[in-house]
Amino acid sequence: MQIMEKEENKITGTPRQEWNVPAAVGNENLSIDRTRMAAERTLMAWLRTSLSMISFGFTIYKFLQAFQTSGTATILRTHAPRNVGLSLIGIGTFALIIACVQHVKYLQKLHIDKGSTPWNLALMVSCLVALLGLLMFWSIVLNSGPFS
Repeated sequence: MQIMEKEENKITGTPRQEWNVPAAVGNENLSIDRTRMAAERTLMAWLRTSLSMISFGFTIYKFLQAFQTSGTATILRTHAPRNVGLSLIGIGTFALIIACVQHVKYLQKLHIDKGSTPWNLALMVSCLVALLGLLMFWSIVLNSGPFS
């Protein structure tokens, strides 16, 4: 250690200084907040991906359904638009539900007190979008409701 300091003194011409910074009060709270916010950013990334899949699946379903009913083109399989749309909506909804469950379990692992944290808006929006995805899925499966 002393050899390295001597070499450093030769190169820079100044002795090495040690920084003794006192630990700030509440640093552990800041690290927990950063970790919680990183988990929320991850959930929001899953929300964006799932919302894209759900909306793209619904758009494909409606577009191909309108294309098929217009009679301008023949589609060999009559349920192809429905199946493609259902697949994308189902995958997006399933991924979002799993992401919500994973997020809640991760917050429980962090032992975050419910009273000390603000409302988890990302989780609430994710749950509402997952509910919307389920409603879309079942509306298309049952061929009734506002989404069919």
